[in-house]
Amino acid sequence: MELYHRLLLANKTWAAKQLDLDEKYFENLSKDQKPDFLWIGCSDSRVPAEDLTGCSPGEMFVHRNVANLVVHTDMNMLSVLQYAVEVLKVKHILVVGHYQCGGVKASMTHDDLGLINNWLRNIKDVYDKHAGELNAIEEEKARFDRLVELNVVEQVRNLAKTNIIQQAWHKKQPVHLHGWVFGMHDGIIKPILSMPAGSEVEGIFKFDF
Repeated sequence: MELYHRLLLANKTWAAKQLDLDEKYFENLSKDQKPDFLWIGCSDSRVPAEDLTGCSPGEMFVHRNVANLVVHTDMNMLSVLQYAVEVLKVKHILVVGHYQCGGVKASMTHDDLGLINNWLRNIKDVYDKHAGELNAIEEEKARFDRLVELNVVEQVRNLAKTNIIQQAWHKKQPVHLHGWVFGMHDGIIKPILSMPAGSEVEGIFKFDF
């Protein structure tokens, strides 16, 4: 059997199971989605958003990329963000990194990795910004873990710098930003940053509306 056939067979089993539990499952699923959450996470196959949080289909809008970045030139991410905030009216945006992240690890080296160098540059900028703290950490794994956390912090701050979020806050939309890190070793999500709706955006990044 071709490997991908396993996925199709598993899908049929899953669909049948849902109908056994609720005969109107797919009828309800086909209605408009109304998620409360936008998850911006890593593409890593070991970090499935819905499974980690116990969410059912329809409860979470999901965007994933290498190392859970919020890049201001990434039209894919910005389109997801705008749709989630302005159309779906999500209440919480979760930037979720994870320890042992390959993208973060690669950004800590001087290796030339080709095209992805351009993407990892965003994490290298985070390292450079926090170089004093990071270089003071002697143990490599501890330094790696801390960069994972700092990367999440900076991506949440990047969200707050967008006109999409600031305009939502200006309109009194209750959009709460969160920075979380998932632990591969224990399966637990660690909250590391919270920016409630209306949080102050400092300096030149603040928009006037």
